[in-house]
Amino acid sequence: MVYNKKNPHSVPPQVIIDFLKKIHPFNELPEEALKELSKDIVIDFFPRGTLIFKQDETEVSHLYLIQKGGVKLYLKDDEGDITLKDYRGEGSYIGALPIIQNSKANLNVETVEDTFCFLIEKDKFLELLEKYPKVVKFFLRSFSQKLIRTAYSELRKHKITPKSESTLYLFSVQLKDLIQRKPETIGQGESIQTAAQKMAEKHIGSLLVRGQDDAITGIVTDKDLRTKVVAKGLGFSEPVRKIMSSPVKKVSAMTVAFDALLTMMQEQVHHLAIEQEGEIIGVVTAHDIMVLQGSSPLYIFREIVSKQRIEDLYPISQKVPFIIRNLLDEGARSNNITRVITILNDLILEKLLTLLQDEMGMPPVNYCWLLMGSEGRKEQTFRTDQDNALIYEDPADEELSKAAQEYFRNFGKEAIEHLVKCGFPRCPGDIMASNPRWCQPYRTWEGYFDEWIKRPEPDEVRNATIFFDFRPGFGDLHLGRSLRDHLSKMAQKYSIFQYQLAGDCLAIRPPLTFFRNFIVEKDGEHKNRLDLKTRGIVPFVDFARLMSLRHGIKETNTLMRLQVLYEKDFISRDIFLESKDAYEFLMQLRLVHQMRLLEDGKEPDNFIDPGDLTELEKKTLKEAFSVIGRIQSFIKELYPVS
Repeated sequence: MVYNKKNPHSVPPQVIIDFLKKIHPFNELPEEALKELSKDIVIDFFPRGTLIFKQDETEVSHLYLIQKGGVKLYLKDDEGDITLKDYRGEGSYIGALPIIQNSKANLNVETVEDTFCFLIEKDKFLELLEKYPKVVKFFLRSFSQKLIRTAYSELRKHKITPKSESTLYLFSVQLKDLIQRKPETIGQGESIQTAAQKMAEKHIGSLLVRGQDDAITGIVTDKDLRTKVVAKGLGFSEPVRKIMSSPVKKVSAMTVAFDALLTMMQEQVHHLAIEQEGEIIGVVTAHDIMVLQGSSPLYIFREIVSKQRIEDLYPISQKVPFIIRNLLDEGARSNNITRVITILNDLILEKLLTLLQDEMGMPPVNYCWLLMGSEGRKEQTFRTDQDNALIYEDPADEELSKAAQEYFRNFGKEAIEHLVKCGFPRCPGDIMASNPRWCQPYRTWEGYFDEWIKRPEPDEVRNATIFFDFRPGFGDLHLGRSLRDHLSKMAQKYSIFQYQLAGDCLAIRPPLTFFRNFIVEKDGEHKNRLDLKTRGIVPFVDFARLMSLRHGIKETNTLMRLQVLYEKDFISRDIFLESKDAYEFLMQLRLVHQMRLLEDGKEPDNFIDPGDLTELEKKTLKEAFSVIGRIQSFIKELYPVS
């Protein structure tokens, strides 16, 4: 439905004044200015699905202040493809930029629910800008922030064929802005039938459940009614507490949509309670995010969870690059993207191993699947090689030991074969659970780490750095955590091991000449290209690992390691910020490079041609490489070599 101009209605001035006092920048205007402005403001109603502005066509005659409801802003290209730009709710505005630029609407603006807007005439708005510097400053700052984000986005993605402009919807909208109504509740003693009737009457998919003291003790959803009541023949007169999920997963109202999405995927839930100052003020669903964001990782998440055969998992990983492309368009930074890749890959692994265990039967003893290298650090990019292992409980006797050895070696081989078919290449160094050496009981693994730490040989240490970033991925996670505790204690205890790691950190020199020119490959397949991973990213990973092992920090992700090191005063603020910014830029450059190769039908690699970079990118890359020299100087002070 395209909006046709109607006859907006007048509103009592005090109602308008009360509204304006709640929103920026109007709440900074003097009382007299508000009274004067309120005389000319009217209100208009737009049913759900109304196209208020049509891009490049609508003459914008008013500034629209959303009094109730919400709109989505999007672009539509010549082929009809839609790219979501933004979502705006109560207290937000639309139309300011075209008014200031004296242009037609630059975006489509469509209501996502019944919406009321206060309308300020174009001339009145321009007078306001001319008269009050605070108002001008607010809108200019708003526009400039968008421009800065766009510039950073272009720096990161200009090598990829543009599909749309970016507006950071997932990374800017907070959950409080997605709340459309107050949460509905039901007492835990009330019947299932009453809950179903209430959900039907209110046209909602969930109810928060109250305990005896009115505290929220759980949640019941329409899915619970299907799977726990109808499917199992449970009586409708039974109390709601028998089918509710408890406790309710709660997140802060200030949480951005992207982090909510990741929480849903990690916790495997579809509803989150939104909490503000200790009170639950709303419920957000996976559907709320998917509808407004468009293409979402939640689609793949649901697909993974629904599969009942291992073979059905094979094609799913091929869809991940499309999701990542959309996230890049949305303005995602490298850390956001690697988090999504990690969660999706972990979900595929969990589903695969669960189904494989169902096929092979229960194992003789508990076990834990360990993720190593970039998987262990949660820093996977595209087509990352497998690095994994398997640890199992020490068998109580010889018979159980033989049974465990046979079961887990077969289990490891089968799992690796399936992972390869899912799109995860084999590790060239054979560091995989299919290798008998890396499929061992707990005491053997303790012995491995003790050997590496007590008597570190250079070659062994270089290989072992993959293992020192392990994290438990599936199964009895306690086994993996216990091994991590053992590693942390041993690594702090033996300084000779730390010196060996420090030597590795200092071995890779920044790829810059004395005159700050790039050092590239001189011949071979990658002639005139620069190895971004080995020469740029690895030094930061090595530094964060060394410092974390030195201080007993059990975190494995590089950025989180740096964060904890800074918070505990083990590194200075300058080293933390410089390392963090440099590492993120290098990872971003790597992701964009790999995405471009994928879209060109090529295998992703880590070799970039500096000649393909803009001057700004070259300058930023050189600054990032310079940081490597500074962190190496820091290492030399801690581990002086005579």
